[in-house]
Amino acid sequence: MSYINIIIPFVGGLGMFIYGMQIMAQGLENAAGNKMKNLLEVLTKNKLMGVLLGAAITAVIQSSSATTVMVVGFVNAGIMNLTQAMGVIMGANVGTTVTGWLVSSVEWAEFLNPSRLAPIAVITGVIILLTGKRRSSKEIANIIIGFGLLFIGITTMSTAVAPLQDSEEFRNIFVTLSSNPLLGILAGTLVTAIIQSSSASVGILQSLAAAGLVPFSAAIYIIMGQNIGTCVTAMLSSMGAKRNAKTAAIMHLLFNIIGSVIFSIIAILYFTLLNPSAGDGMISQTQISIAHTGFNIGTTLLLFPVSNWIIKLAKKIGGADESQQDLSKLFLDDRMLETPGIALQSTVNEVARMGKIVEETLDAAGRVLFTQSRDEIQSIVESENTVDRLSDGITEYAIKLTSLQISEKEHQDVAHLLQIVSDMERICDYCENISEYAQTLYEKKLSFSEVGSAQLKEMLDVCIDSYKYALQAFEEGSREKALTVVEKETRADDLEIALRSKHIKRLTSNQCNTEVGIVFLDSLVCLERISDHARNIAEEVMVQIS
Repeated sequence: MSYINIIIPFVGGLGMFIYGMQIMAQGLENAAGNKMKNLLEVLTKNKLMGVLLGAAITAVIQSSSATTVMVVGFVNAGIMNLTQAMGVIMGANVGTTVTGWLVSSVEWAEFLNPSRLAPIAVITGVIILLTGKRRSSKEIANIIIGFGLLFIGITTMSTAVAPLQDSEEFRNIFVTLSSNPLLGILAGTLVTAIIQSSSASVGILQSLAAAGLVPFSAAIYIIMGQNIGTCVTAMLSSMGAKRNAKTAAIMHLLFNIIGSVIFSIIAILYFTLLNPSAGDGMISQTQISIAHTGFNIGTTLLLFPVSNWIIKLAKKIGGADESQQDLSKLFLDDRMLETPGIALQSTVNEVARMGKIVEETLDAAGRVLFTQSRDEIQSIVESENTVDRLSDGITEYAIKLTSLQISEKEHQDVAHLLQIVSDMERICDYCENISEYAQTLYEKKLSFSEVGSAQLKEMLDVCIDSYKYALQAFEEGSREKALTVVEKETRADDLEIALRSKHIKRLTSNQCNTEVGIVFLDSLVCLERISDHARNIAEEVMVQIS
């Protein structure tokens, strides 16, 4: 027997299987579009909602490893706590069973016979790809082509290993794995760790089962190992991340190890004491899917009630402390780019958070002109530095997003976000200018007259309201509030002209100190420009929702 003639087509089939799985998942993810973004809102719900979210995302992207890497990114970015992460991790294990059912469907759904359906699926997808003009058509084509390639890959692997049915050495390997649970678990762990995909690892096992090579007990132990091996990707991803992110990866590892240990003990007792002959029979692809699904659902149901204990144990191992969170840090992480739709929504959330910081800075700037508080002046400077860092980080992250496979609409959304970030950052710059004017008044022991104070407060009210409505319009996607900003900005323009004229008359008639008068006029300019940038934000929102 020539093993080279088995290995080469088997490896080629594996490559086709993984590639088909990836492009099908990419097509599903892109077709989901904004629905993937809305999934982030579920993160604010309870742990059970997190389980459903994890299962849904993994079913779409067909990789529990990718989902868990995303979770590590969410925790590292500070937008998900460990309790929420635990729910998503449990759900990811359930969602990863979808690929196994697709593969085994050839046994319980005759119309899905790969030899007949796979070539039809590929050519149908190619025709749609070549003739379809809409992006949605191309995504559908990718889903169909990926589906076909996945089946061709699994068929190629099964055909390649068929000659091994006559190999006594190969059969002895599986007999050993059947009689030694530890070796079976280790084999599943190593293979999955190397290819970093439990779905692909299960696919390999199913291809061997299709050739009638895998005893029932060996398959069960290998499946246990596969669930441990899939943790390697998240553990590697957490290297260099914050302690909380490392703790999320540890939670994933603990969850799968505990589940594997419990069910391995049950399997050992069953195959050695209760029904020894059951482990000797050959397992089918469908039975692998049943065992894989049963294990993951069973583990989730069993450990869900004690998941808080797992979180506490992981915290002790990882040294996590969720109480310490630096709000000046960027709450975005490159791991989230695995799913562009969710990464985009995370960027929107981060822009909104930056907008809140700008709002607080603007309120402080409105007060500091009259209080001349040294602490508030320093606070405004620090806030401006924070906004600068966030602006740079968001911009860099958004540019990375544009290099991914995202829709034209999402490209436009990123462009709008970049402009909005720029306007927010400029507003904060003007707040810092106002704090500098307050510093001047403080150092020279000057203050506005009663008339000047009243007029400046009137301008402040209009301009601050203008920005607050702009921020609300952005957060809510509200055209009505965006139009209110336009009205406020027009009012600010008219008011700036009127107040400037009145103030110049006071200056010429010596009713106002010249140095205070310069600060008054400079403040008017800053406030009018703040309202201009607020209007820019509102106009970006109106274009975006149109």
